[in-house]
Amino acid sequence: MSKQAPLATELEAREVAEAAREEQWERRSFSKRLFDGRLALDLIHPHPEPDPEEEKRAAPFLEELYAFARDHIDGDAIDRDGWVPDEVLKGLAELGAFGIKIPREYGGLGLSQVSYNRALSIVASRCSATGAFLSAHQSIGVPGPLLMFGTDEQKKRLLPRLATGALSAFALTEPDAGSDPANLSTAATLSDDGDHWVLNGEKLWCTNGPRADIIIVMARTPAREGVRGKRPVTAFIVETDSPGVSVVHTSSFMGLKGLSNGVLRFENVKVPKENLLWGEGKGLKLALITLNVGRLSLPAFCSAAAKASLEICREWSNERVQWGQPIGRHEAISQMLGSMAADTFAMDSVVSLTSSMADTKQFDIRLEAAFAKMWNSEKAWETANDALQIRAGRGYETHDSLEARGEKPYPVERMVRDLRINLIFEGSSEIMRLFIAREAVDDHLRVAGDLIDPRASTGRRVAALFKAALHYAWWFPTRFLGWGHWPRFSEFGPLATHLRFIDRNARRLARSTFYTMVRFGPSLDKRQAVLGRIVDVGAELFVMTAACVRAHQLTRKNPSDTSPTTLADLFCRQARRRVEDRFDNLFDNDDAATNVVARQTMEGRFAWLEEGIVSVREGYSKG
Repeated sequence: MSKQAPLATELEAREVAEAAREEQWERRSFSKRLFDGRLALDLIHPHPEPDPEEEKRAAPFLEELYAFARDHIDGDAIDRDGWVPDEVLKGLAELGAFGIKIPREYGGLGLSQVSYNRALSIVASRCSATGAFLSAHQSIGVPGPLLMFGTDEQKKRLLPRLATGALSAFALTEPDAGSDPANLSTAATLSDDGDHWVLNGEKLWCTNGPRADIIIVMARTPAREGVRGKRPVTAFIVETDSPGVSVVHTSSFMGLKGLSNGVLRFENVKVPKENLLWGEGKGLKLALITLNVGRLSLPAFCSAAAKASLEICREWSNERVQWGQPIGRHEAISQMLGSMAADTFAMDSVVSLTSSMADTKQFDIRLEAAFAKMWNSEKAWETANDALQIRAGRGYETHDSLEARGEKPYPVERMVRDLRINLIFEGSSEIMRLFIAREAVDDHLRVAGDLIDPRASTGRRVAALFKAALHYAWWFPTRFLGWGHWPRFSEFGPLATHLRFIDRNARRLARSTFYTMVRFGPSLDKRQAVLGRIVDVGAELFVMTAACVRAHQLTRKNPSDTSPTTLADLFCRQARRRVEDRFDNLFDNDDAATNVVARQTMEGRFAWLEEGIVSVREGYSKG
């Protein structure tokens, strides 16, 4: 076994991550303005409407896909067998589901993000693993990056294959490189004749990888002449039938049993030079930009699961009678059921808004996509957990067991297992909070970054101090100014009070972010619990806005149906309490005490707590 290369230092890891960021905000961002203390409602209200012509084209496809999913995708059999049948993937490809967003000129359907998310929701409602095949193929697989960064030749050569059934994947993660790409070790070197690249390395947890035909592989390439530091990361398009590409392990998981995921090895793989994507050293930036839109599929999966949970629990709450009345009439259950309905509406609103924003091509949605991924995945997990609780023993029992004894075999147990990965996929919740926090303070760092940079010289800090003093002498007072009271937003009727709350608390959020930077200075990046609360406030304000705008859109179309307003109102009432709680605990908390106990736990001070069991080290040791 080769000797492990030394891992990147904290500074090196930060520099790599910073270099991969999109530095400029060339398009409008609703959430960036929210963190700056402005409710820019005009950016998203009225809610962006889909293109009628595109909807008309999408309708027959979605109808056919619905029928196919209903009749040919058996999620419980796939979960039991651990395999999505080839005929299912072939059937989806024949419908055009492998090229939903690929332009028609390349053999795809050329549909919108809204239609794409609707399609994924249909498939995932029958089987999350099958939905993951389509998402990993199109959202973060080869088609997305190729459309954004590929050459005309690459698009003409590869997109028709990808649209009609060639499965793709994205290979970034390695044993030592997950959320920290600085530890990436897979490498590519240009051959002596300059005709091809030679790729060597190993990739972990590559979704679709074991069954993929074409994959994007991130690898280090030689450093540019005169540039110090680690070698840059570059993206390569790799055909999996190339000599030297092998699947060395197929992984199995707690949920998504049918997922094709594993470890891929590359041994002296020759990659044609024309398969380098975008340019040398642009791989990580390519990955992050791709994920900004690619993340929008996962919130759609979560919304679909929430809808399924709601349907199951609505039915069961009426059917199941205990203590003389349906269980849904007992407050212990009705509290869960009411929140489930409100949260499902909010999740659906987030998917609707973010996908519509993506389709306009007018927004920088990096923050909105991150909010959607983080918030929907966490809320869907809570919703499914409540669904299991409401179904009780029948929720914990498997589909096969329920069916065998004549009960309705609703797969709540499978749903819970499948949903748990969404808090980890495509950036864990913890990484999402750090990503959002970094983008939220971007403007502050441009002004006063040197004041909190431990590497900054005294001269740079003094210069930054004067620059910050001039900027914040104007900026800070204006974050107290604004009209967040009646009659503003009156067109929203009963929801106007919630929008006024968002308006006031956006300014409070901006002030709190500034307070946090001043209070913690150079140690700000260590205060991840505090940053997490700031991000959670921003997320709740964004989701509240999405719910209000969506409710207004639906009610305007059908004034006689006030149910969207009812759901948005309940959601916002509950979200307001969460916002107040985060603000109250921003600085008045137990973070320091918790950190002390955590360090002492790592040092073994509480090892005595682990006594009385068979040691995990002994029970699961490899030797």
